[in-house]
Amino acid sequence: MSKDFKYIGKSIVKHDVREKATGKIKYAGDMKLDGMLYAKMLLSDVAHANIVNIDTSKAEALPGVVRVFTHRDVPNNYYNSHKWYRGIDFPRDELILSKKARHVGDRIAAVVAKDMVTVERALSLIEVEYEELPVIASIDDAMKEDAVQIHEDGNKAFEKSLQCGDSGKVIREAKQVFEDVVTTPKQHHAAMETHICVAAEDHFGNITIWSPCQVVFQVQLIVSEALDMPLDNIRVIKSIMGGSFGGKGQPILEPICAFLTKGTGAPVKLVTDRTQSIIGMRSRNASKTRVKTVVDSEGKILARDIDALIDIGAYYTNGSAVPMAMAKKSFRMYKIDNQTFNGTSYFTNTVVGGACRGYGSPQIHAATEINIDNVARGLKMDPAKLRLKNFVKPYDKDPIGGPDLGNARIIDCVERGMEVFEWEKKRNRAKDKGRFVRGVGMACAAHGNGYHGAFPDFITMSLRMTNDDRVILKSGIHDQGCGTVTTMQQIVAEVLDIYPKKVIVPQADTALSPYDSAGTQASRVTFVCGGCAKKTAELAKEKLISKSAVIFGCPEERVVIEDGYIWDEDNKGIKLSFGEMIVKIQNELEDDIEITHTYKSPANPGVYAANFVEVEVDRFTGLVNVLDVLAVHDIGQAINRGFVEGQVQGGAHMSIGLALSEEIKIDGKGRVGTLNFSKYHVINAPDMPNVRVELIEDGEDYGPFGAKSVGEVCAAATAPAIINAINDALDVNITDLPATPERVLKAIKEEKENL
Repeated sequence: MSKDFKYIGKSIVKHDVREKATGKIKYAGDMKLDGMLYAKMLLSDVAHANIVNIDTSKAEALPGVVRVFTHRDVPNNYYNSHKWYRGIDFPRDELILSKKARHVGDRIAAVVAKDMVTVERALSLIEVEYEELPVIASIDDAMKEDAVQIHEDGNKAFEKSLQCGDSGKVIREAKQVFEDVVTTPKQHHAAMETHICVAAEDHFGNITIWSPCQVVFQVQLIVSEALDMPLDNIRVIKSIMGGSFGGKGQPILEPICAFLTKGTGAPVKLVTDRTQSIIGMRSRNASKTRVKTVVDSEGKILARDIDALIDIGAYYTNGSAVPMAMAKKSFRMYKIDNQTFNGTSYFTNTVVGGACRGYGSPQIHAATEINIDNVARGLKMDPAKLRLKNFVKPYDKDPIGGPDLGNARIIDCVERGMEVFEWEKKRNRAKDKGRFVRGVGMACAAHGNGYHGAFPDFITMSLRMTNDDRVILKSGIHDQGCGTVTTMQQIVAEVLDIYPKKVIVPQADTALSPYDSAGTQASRVTFVCGGCAKKTAELAKEKLISKSAVIFGCPEERVVIEDGYIWDEDNKGIKLSFGEMIVKIQNELEDDIEITHTYKSPANPGVYAANFVEVEVDRFTGLVNVLDVLAVHDIGQAINRGFVEGQVQGGAHMSIGLALSEEIKIDGKGRVGTLNFSKYHVINAPDMPNVRVELIEDGEDYGPFGAKSVGEVCAAATAPAIINAINDALDVNITDLPATPERVLKAIKEEKENL
């Protein structure tokens, strides 16, 4: 694949970086509409209870309060906020405001007032009488036969198995089975911008919603179902976003905010604080996964069984999607002829699970990659070399019938990583004996590129070339701060050979944007949306050449396009800018260069990562210092190299937190102990290691210019690599994430007792 690109692969500055740096950008939190009111929700402080009574009289009597809403006021329309298109359905168990408290953070009431000070005072005056019920605080609690039921159909929400071959037979006949149980916690997305929404109703009863969301058409759909309104009465505009990482992937506030503006007849801004974002929005699903692996004496994996239990929290949302995502990824990295995956989701009286960067990859790869290291330890084999014996190869088939793996380059990732990291030298050095000990670890991860093979995955774009040398690309894209707009600019610019800043790319607006089936999720943006941008630009270029040939009176093959200019190669003295040519086409041919194209994703190849880390562990305190991270990614082709490196470094940051410190702590009563950043510990800048990035760019057949995704896979491999490095340093077997100082010290103590 040719690498002679003008704009692809270059680190072009993000389209709005100057405006953000100077504070000119206006986020949803900065919006002020005429007559706007302010709102905030009252969230439950008990984990499981019937609501006996809600007394709002004191709050309503407060000057400045417009109205207080409870479950008595909202429509009795159940919905599931995970649903993103009509034609798919999941169990519906959510209401705008809840009739019953099912977790600390459940939505009990909402106050609308003229200012936020009054809103806060009014919230403190609402009196709720609860009849408390037994609490299901963990997966183990949910599995008990006599456990109280959170929902009418029981605590088991979903169960499914996928398999190839007969792993059970191989495992039963094996002389040795390597078995581990690995747990991962609920993780908060920790975006700087907490959840927020603004809504307004016009004179005709139409509602406009401004939201830092990931799928405007999903917001429109869920609001439609929750309020029983026609879709065309709801307009959703994607506002500038201050981070999501999956946390704003489901419409949580939007149905509530739309309801509040209809109920008050005024524009409403609905806000949350950090505590509410932690307990009342969404979290990464906690998991408990048992892995059993059988290998031969040479390290070839003969069979593997995976039994994954998923904590989905108090409501269903994506209770089936996360275990199925984990399942599919477990078959796409190692070539295992006999493998079974069992996935089961359980309701608990805890924070609701939802999309979180990696969508199942961090959980499944934590379990399997820690187990693989323990297999290597048992065989006294280098864990990197053990992996190399078992990886899939380019263009392998998916063993459970999913899309082909494409140009899978996981072998290249590990080989490059071993060389750059000096893996064998560091791994084979003498073990430290003192208080501070060093260890190295590595782990791998796989992810996908959209929904092809599972759900509809298509997008429509409209591209128009203007008579002032601009190109306008209308689509349903959402920039989450990672540079999506600039990525689309670079793709279109490469096709048309025009300066990227001349490509105008508005963000999603249901009233103006062509339809997109899935929005910004499933690592589909560069591969699918970028593929559509490339094809649409190519069609526009074909039409431009055809019409220009008529203007020049020459064959199409003589038309030359370069640097935003167009000419007949036999008459180089007359060069027209794109804008000048558009004027001629409009005036002389009564035509225009505008193309609308619907693009269906043609594939869903795998993307792969191999991460290598070095840690230093303080044996006295249990503190772990990550010294070095090398992240090697198979991405096909970087569209914007700087963006890719930033994504990888950001993903590593989130993954280090998962490995060492980030956990929404919930006690046996369902109470949340990590209500803010003084208790919920993200990795701060002084603790971040240098994250070195190596890219394998061998090209993906169906990706735009060979590109495929990186935004989620980059958050999956660092955590298990760190755990493996800690286990290497201490010669222990930590399998519960995060490896907090308490867990590290416990592992050291248990190892001493077993000597």
